[in-house]
Amino acid sequence: MYRIVTKRRLHDTVTLMEIEAPGVARKAQPGQFIILRIDEQGERIPLTIAGYDREKGTVTIIFQKVGATTRRLDTIEEGEALQDFVGPLGKPSELEGKQGKKIAVIGGGLGIAIAYPQAKALHEAGANVDVIVGFRSTSLFILMDELKEACTNLYVMTDDGSNGHKGFVTTALEEQLKAGVQYDEVIAIGPLPMMRGVCNMTKEYNIPTIVSMNPIMIDGTGMCGGCRLTVGGETKFACVDGPDFNGHEVDFDEAMKRLRTYSEQEKEATREFNCRLMEGAEHA
Repeated sequence: MYRIVTKRRLHDTVTLMEIEAPGVARKAQPGQFIILRIDEQGERIPLTIAGYDREKGTVTIIFQKVGATTRRLDTIEEGEALQDFVGPLGKPSELEGKQGKKIAVIGGGLGIAIAYPQAKALHEAGANVDVIVGFRSTSLFILMDELKEACTNLYVMTDDGSNGHKGFVTTALEEQLKAGVQYDEVIAIGPLPMMRGVCNMTKEYNIPTIVSMNPIMIDGTGMCGGCRLTVGGETKFACVDGPDFNGHEVDFDEAMKRLRTYSEQEKEATREFNCRLMEGAEHA
């Protein structure tokens, strides 16, 4: 069992948890992920490692309440435990040889929680890091203090312009590129349409671009084939070949289609979970 050491709601729909998992913390690297189960009947869900403390033996995850399992996970409190917490899985992000490089780390949505440890590691390795993040509005800001400490320049965009900078992450990226900023590499993490938009732009400027893919995943070992992607015309599995890939080679259209495969089942599971919550409230 894996005890929840810390639980903190970053806002209404996003929660941070620090999990006691010494074996995972000892080997975790930026870019890797874990697969957890709440209990023996629980669904396996992958979550990117948002941080780790080797001395404390803890791993930090950040998740958004979007389905039945993540909603249920949000009901578990500090001191309680998870049934399974397997990892680290996937290949670590390639961070060697980045000293002195000019790198843009771009995050959108919950991808910002994944972008943060990568930006931090690059910044500590001596890279010149620009972080570009996008939110729908200021009310959804997360990890702002941490992001400021993990980069040279931080650019924050909002869909509604509530922070005075209206637009998408691609808006800020385009502004930098047109101003003559020359990036050696771009790392994009977030929703598939956002990553595709970034890749379309960086391809015009011939900038190497890495994307972090998080498709449907079940066993995390490459056996089930659920997380398969087409990259450079070849089949890859995000759990063992990734999750980082050359963004200019990813078939985003196929990836987005596959991501919708179980949308109806996910909606039904969420409806059942909400019904159980309502029944519990009525009997309380």
